[in-house]
Amino acid sequence: MIFSGKRVLVVEDEFLVALGLEDNLRSLGCTVVGPIASLAGAMEAAAHERVDAAILDVNLAGEAVYPAASILADRGIPFIFCSGYTGSVRMPTEFADAPRVAKPYTSRAIAEALSDLLSSGPSGETILHGPANAASEM
Repeated sequence: MIFSGKRVLVVEDEFLVALGLEDNLRSLGCTVVGPIASLAGAMEAAAHERVDAAILDVNLAGEAVYPAASILADRGIPFIFCSGYTGSVRMPTEFADAPRVAKPYTSRAIAEALSDLLSSGPSGETILHGPANAASEM
């Protein structure tokens, strides 16, 4: 298992998406923290949980996840934004270069993005995985 022992915080408010992501991460050897579906819960976990990385849905029931992302950044914990709105959502300046994965994403896209994230840490490099890159994933 390529990510054995890695603790990954999952912040996702859509139950089926969260369940699929959790299964995907576990199959890669990750220990999943969450999933967490609210901004308040995400901020609490970002501040206190011991994790190696995080996967953050940008929109949590109408609230932007950016306050939780700021906490993770302050702690030096790398994260990936996931969103179905990747092309149409303007990221705050501090996150303009943050890695992101477009929904709907494949298991392979998550594995590649997580691999990039954990191998380089918070690099500021934008990583786009998902439907736009589907041809390169096959």
